[in-house]
Amino acid sequence: MSGIESVEPRIRRIRLVALAAGLAAVASGIVAALFQPSQFFRSYLIGYTLLLGTALGSAGLLMLHHLTSGYWGLITRRIFESAARTLPLIAVFTIPLLFGLSHLYAWTNPQTVAADPLLQVKQFYLNTPFFLVRQLVYFLIWILVALSLTKWSARQDASDDPFVLERLRFFSGPGLLLYCLAITFAAVDWVMSLEPHYFSTTFGFRLITGHAVSAAAFAIAVAMLLSSIDPIAPLINRKRLRDLGNILLTLIMLWAYIAFTEYLIVWAGNIPEETSWFIRRFHAGWGAFAWFLIIFHFFVPFFFLLQRSVKHRPLMLAGVALWLLLMRWSELLWIVGPVHHQGFFVHWLDIVVPAGLAGIWLAVFLHQLTRRPLVPVYDPLLREPVDGESRVTA
Repeated sequence: MSGIESVEPRIRRIRLVALAAGLAAVASGIVAALFQPSQFFRSYLIGYTLLLGTALGSAGLLMLHHLTSGYWGLITRRIFESAARTLPLIAVFTIPLLFGLSHLYAWTNPQTVAADPLLQVKQFYLNTPFFLVRQLVYFLIWILVALSLTKWSARQDASDDPFVLERLRFFSGPGLLLYCLAITFAAVDWVMSLEPHYFSTTFGFRLITGHAVSAAAFAIAVAMLLSSIDPIAPLINRKRLRDLGNILLTLIMLWAYIAFTEYLIVWAGNIPEETSWFIRRFHAGWGAFAWFLIIFHFFVPFFFLLQRSVKHRPLMLAGVALWLLLMRWSELLWIVGPVHHQGFFVHWLDIVVPAGLAGIWLAVFLHQLTRRPLVPVYDPLLREPVDGESRVTA
C-alpha cells in the first residue's frame, strides 16, 4: 500500500480543479497575447522560469540526497522524484516561448545587432539557431538524468537490492555536475540575455540556489500537508521537522549570500554595462520592491525558521515554505520586469499566466505523485531506529 489511497480521491479533485483553472488562466492569457504579445511573453517567461527551477531544483536536491543520505530526503524523496518527472511537460512549455523570442531578446533583431558592436561580438553565441540547439541539449540532459534516477528508484521499490542504491549514488555525482553546468548556460540564455550587455559569472549560481529554494519549499509544503497520513506520519517527529526547516534555512542563506556577492562584485568593478543592470532595479519604484525582497525573501523567513516552535508545527512550516514560493515569483518579476518597465509595474498577466502554468504543472505533478508509494519501500533508512522525540501536530 502506498499510503496515499486514503486521500487519493481528494487529490484527484484537486488535480482536476488545478488543471481546469490552469487551462482557463492560460487561455485568457493567450487571448490577451493577441493585443499585448510582448507583455504576454514576459509574463510567460516568469512562470516558465519558476516552474523550470522547481522541477530542476527537485532533481538537484534528489541527487544531493543520494550522495549524502539523511531522513530529510526520505520524507521528501518521492516529492522530488514526482517534480523531476514533470520535466517533459516543461519541455512542452518551452515551445510557446520560442515564438516570442523576438519580443524578449534584442539579439534576435538583425538591425539591433548591426548597430551594436558588443552584440556583434556576442553573436557567435547569441543567435537563434544555436539557441535552439542548446535548449534541445539542455532538456535531453535534464530529462535523461531525471528518468534515470526515478527508474532506478522504482527498481528499489521492487526488490531489496543494495546495488540499486550504489548505482543511484554513483550516478548522482556526475549527474549533479551536468545539472549545474546546463543550468549555468540556460540562465544566460533565458534570463541574463534579456539584457545582453550585462555579464555576471555568479548569475547562474544565483539561479541554481533559487531553484533549490523553490524545490525545497515546494517539497516541504507538500510533505507537511501529507504529514498526517501513512507512511509519512510515522516518520515525522520534532527532530525531522527541524531537519527540514534547517535545510530551508540553509538554502535561503545561501541564496542571499550569492545574490549579495553578485551585487558586491558588480559594485566593486564599477563597469557601466554591469552597474546599469542594478541601477534599473534599485530606482523608480523597483528599489522599494528590492527592499521588499530583501526583507521578505530573506530576513522574515530567516527569523521564522530560527524558531523551533515554527519548525515543530507542520502547518506553520508549510506556511513558510509556501511564502517562499511566492517570493521566488517576486524575485523573477524583479529580474524580468525592469527590462521593459522603468517604473515598478505588475501587469495582470504577470499573475494570471504564471498561475495558469502552475495549475497545469501541479495537476501533472499530483498525477506523478500518486503513481508510486509515498516512501521508498526498501530504503535502508527505514531500517534505522526512530529517534525518541515526539511528533507535534499543527
